[in-house]
Amino acid sequence: MKFFVFTIFPQIVECYAGYGIVKQAIKKGKLELHTVDIRKFAHKGQVDDVAYGGMPGMVIKPEPVFKAYEDVVKNHGKPYTIIPQPWGKRLTQEDMDKFSTFESLAVLCGRYEGFDERVRTLADEEFSLGDFVISGGEIFALTLLEGVARLLPDVLSEPESLKRDSFRRWLGAPVYTRPPEFKGMKVPEVLLSGNHQLIKLWELWHSIERTYKLRPDIIPKDMNPFESFLLYLIMRGKSFEQWLEEVGHEGAFKSLQSMQLSGGGYDIPEGKPTAERTSQEGTP
Repeated sequence: MKFFVFTIFPQIVECYAGYGIVKQAIKKGKLELHTVDIRKFAHKGQVDDVAYGGMPGMVIKPEPVFKAYEDVVKNHGKPYTIIPQPWGKRLTQEDMDKFSTFESLAVLCGRYEGFDERVRTLADEEFSLGDFVISGGEIFALTLLEGVARLLPDVLSEPESLKRDSFRRWLGAPVYTRPPEFKGMKVPEVLLSGNHQLIKLWELWHSIERTYKLRPDIIPKDMNPFESFLLYLIMRGKSFEQWLEEVGHEGAFKSLQSMQLSGGGYDIPEGKPTAERTSQEGTP
């Protein structure tokens, strides 16, 4: 993938690209990063001017941006082009997934009061990181760069982790590392058991619980019966440990096996709430 960042501060992007996942993606030949210094295309390096109408602040002039953009198109072809704007569409994981399949992307980073309005004609889309204002588009560009780079094939050393990312379905489950106890806070016994089936159930439970408590707006509408059942229990304040004590390890394993074999189905024990009942009682 070719990734172009049009900016008056290329050092910001180049510095960031020397670390972490972005560096690995470049090193493995999966990502070509091109910083385009808009100042080099401006007369005497002057990229901004006062706003017409007596409005406050300085505005990025259209001429150097168009010259820089046309130079890239001439040498590399037209990239899919994004301008960060406060009113733009909120960037999501779904957008990251989509953009990671593109051959080339470009981000036009404004500064001061933004670009001359005519620069917007270069954009395919306008995006935002949220309902707030910062002084330039570079932070957005770096966010998109990082989010896309980690999705490119063979960049992550453990690509399985992509399937466990938050927003794939549920939010991610809690994670722990050594030591097993720190300042009186202990790692859950399940994670130290070495029982991978039980750990998988623990992970699903806590992903559902975290989503319900922190982001109920993204609870999947296509929950399978087993997920609905776990959500039902969580909504009523039951913990994983309490459920495990009630059904036992064997019952928990049967639950997981049923889910795997039927593509998500779960044989609800007699007397327990059904997925349909859960839905009727307000599950999103």
